[in-house]
Amino acid sequence: MLLLLSVSTIMTSMAQPAPKRVILFMIDGLHWEAPEKLNMPVFNSLINQGTYIQKSYMIVPHHPKIGDYSKFNSCSFPNPVLHQGTIFLSSENKMIQEVFSPKQQTAFVVNTPAYKSVGRGFSTCIMDATLSDNQVVNQAIKILQTQNPVFMRVHLQTAGGKGYEVSQSTPDKPYYRNIYGENSPYIKAVENADILLGQFIAFLKESDMWNETILIITSDHGQSKIGWHPLFDEDSWMTPLLFIGPGIAQGRQLSYFEHTDLAPTIAGLLGEPPPNTNGGTGFSIKEIMKNNDASHYHPTMYIKTLNRQIKEFNFLKARMIIASEDDSYFSIIIALLDNNFSPAGPFNDQDKILDWYKAGTTTNLIETNETILKQMRQTLVEK
Repeated sequence: MLLLLSVSTIMTSMAQPAPKRVILFMIDGLHWEAPEKLNMPVFNSLINQGTYIQKSYMIVPHHPKIGDYSKFNSCSFPNPVLHQGTIFLSSENKMIQEVFSPKQQTAFVVNTPAYKSVGRGFSTCIMDATLSDNQVVNQAIKILQTQNPVFMRVHLQTAGGKGYEVSQSTPDKPYYRNIYGENSPYIKAVENADILLGQFIAFLKESDMWNETILIITSDHGQSKIGWHPLFDEDSWMTPLLFIGPGIAQGRQLSYFEHTDLAPTIAGLLGEPPPNTNGGTGFSIKEIMKNNDASHYHPTMYIKTLNRQIKEFNFLKARMIIASEDDSYFSIIIALLDNNFSPAGPFNDQDKILDWYKAGTTTNLIETNETILKQMRQTLVEK
């Protein structure tokens, strides 16, 4: 009964008939300033037609290759967090596509096998590294022509790869450590992705699907200005996010959004409950809808706060490691931190993400982290 009431509440707040489909169109590694700095006429023309968030935050884009996380996940943190709609990751959690499949069709098309761990449950899943971005869009169009997916993720990987290429470039390149530098391959990839976005939208309009589709355009992570998505560069944590389609508010800009909220919002748009409900889950954001007032939209910045805590923890720990060369007392503090002996509990850093659920709620997790950070700051000042 409570679950049915929850779904009813979501749909009432959305105040619109459910669309026939939601399509998540992703440009890998899209820097939050790219629409302003680059030639992206399609994306920019859509901003006034939908609800726009210039800086949508995702969890730090860490991607450990060893340890328990790598046993269950083939891609960086933001991807399972997005699909599960929670920062409390578990292999037993439901993915957003599994809310609909197998009763309804779902699809995922991307030109890399890196996302195989979040591909579970899709009716159609194409992960082929030999495809170009153009071919990814063509494959997505073919699926829409022959099937009727209620949820689809279309992911263009090239821009992220070119961002990494910039990060590894040599000083003789005009775009050395600058994604916006002259002849940057990142620029070419993003601008081509914008062209492909236009072609994809043209198909939706020509096939009479446009007015039945909610299109969400974003990325799975941001991009450092020097290229790639290093863990502690805040540009890696944010990316543009745009909602457009029937019932979506036009010309609206929201100040903040968390990618944790994407799965619950997608589910709500299609009249379903979120894939998971635990202490780390996001929310269905009703303020993207035209019939909902967004003037009092002041979301709690959980992800931004948590990311900054993780960054500060690593920096403070690094300072202690350096200080331990002259003062062995810091070696004790470091050992206590590494062995979770703090009375407040363990600091929930990136290496413990699979244990974050033990905090019970995101609020508890953040409060524990802040207590430990305060102790670390005081120790460095006092010594």
